[in-house]
Amino acid sequence: MEVSPNAKPPVCRIMDYGKYKYEQSKKEKISKKKQHTIVVKELRLRPRTDDHDLETKLRHARKFLEQKNKVKITIFFRGREMAYRDFGTELMEKVIHLLEDIAKVESEPKMEGRRMIMVLTAKN
Repeated sequence: MEVSPNAKPPVCRIMDYGKYKYEQSKKEKISKKKQHTIVVKELRLRPRTDDHDLETKLRHARKFLEQKNKVKITIFFRGREMAYRDFGTELMEKVIHLLEDIAKVESEPKMEGRRMIMVLTAKN
């Protein structure tokens, strides 16, 4: 195997190629094990979600944020609820306020069709 091709004369080394490939795969596995992939978890709410139900959902969100995952909060509007988008905005503000100790807002609440979407990330 060529160790230093630019040197004068080039430096080469005799080695067991199978053993070399095995060690490279081991190093790769260890580096993969140490890295953390960020997963986006989604919580679906409705504009009229009650306080107790909201607490339960936010407990799940807190658990996801502690695991360093992102949390996507979606509020669905059906039928005449589209006329009362301010309920959804108030609910999003309440969620931000209740999770402000552990989370920060990555993307502000915005409407996409019949959904209001916001993404939260964990504070470091």
